[in-house]
Amino acid sequence: MFFSIIVPLFNRPQEIKELLESLCQQTYKNFEVLVIEDGSTNNAAEIINIYKGKLDLKYFVKENEGQGFTRNFGFERASGDYFIIFDSDCLIPFNYLEIVNRELTEKYLDAFGGPDDAHPSFTPTQKAISYAMTSLFTTGGTRGNKKGIGQFHPRSFNMGISRNVWETAGGFKITRLGEDIEYSIRIHSLGFKIGLIQPAKVFHKRRTNFYKFYKQLHFFGRARINVYMFFPKGLKLVHFFPAFFTLGLVFTLLANIFNWYISELCNFILAVFILLIFFDSLVKNKSLKIAFLSIIASFTMLIAYGFGFIQDFCKRVILKLS
Repeated sequence: MFFSIIVPLFNRPQEIKELLESLCQQTYKNFEVLVIEDGSTNNAAEIINIYKGKLDLKYFVKENEGQGFTRNFGFERASGDYFIIFDSDCLIPFNYLEIVNRELTEKYLDAFGGPDDAHPSFTPTQKAISYAMTSLFTTGGTRGNKKGIGQFHPRSFNMGISRNVWETAGGFKITRLGEDIEYSIRIHSLGFKIGLIQPAKVFHKRRTNFYKFYKQLHFFGRARINVYMFFPKGLKLVHFFPAFFTLGLVFTLLANIFNWYISELCNFILAVFILLIFFDSLVKNKSLKIAFLSIIASFTMLIAYGFGFIQDFCKRVILKLS
């Protein structure tokens, strides 16, 4: 099977260098790479030239449209039987394509997604953020876990679609704010077979500090409502959890300030939640520092997503504002 790897890029030349270096190490060699510069002011042309002799690499420069439409640009120019999408801040394990090719040969999927993980070289903060984005206690296990809650939706940091899916479903209809979730739901609705290839993980850097992480997750919370505007039935109870958590945290704060009788129960529940995160992260990461940082990362994620979700739910669903 011939794969076309499609990577949108915006002002991140160093990231694409690390991604391309990891692709050079692939044990399965039957693939091409399309890097699409989406209106960057700090482009990666010099780095691309280094890797053109090492990979079947195509480089395009276009006006800024956002990652969704930039991936469509790549689909239109890809030669592969199967398209794989990565974010530019990913590192790809050496046997990734070998695993995907084997899995698709043994049990074909029209589209697939894979999980993400923290690379050993990542900082403790990045590892804590990775924990927060993949933990059962924060996301319900919906990101790359076979035991996750609800229908599995591949995410664009690690997602593959067949050429047939592209020709039938088209590309992304929205370029930001949950474009990958909308696309996954649409592929499901057309009857294509979608699944998780759990061994096909990538190392996803995500954000390097909690401020940037907060901004990103606030955006994700708003994105969930954007997807709801396309697919109202796609909004499940699990998606409300960060909003409920955020409101519960505000209620707990008020209960303690005004000494309400229920404050002790609220504090107990919060303490149990914190301990669950701490010990779960400690077991997975084997680091006290990362376990402590995982508490901060988890609260940052839930609060940021919760506020973003509440903001656009009130604006777009209740008030019917655009």
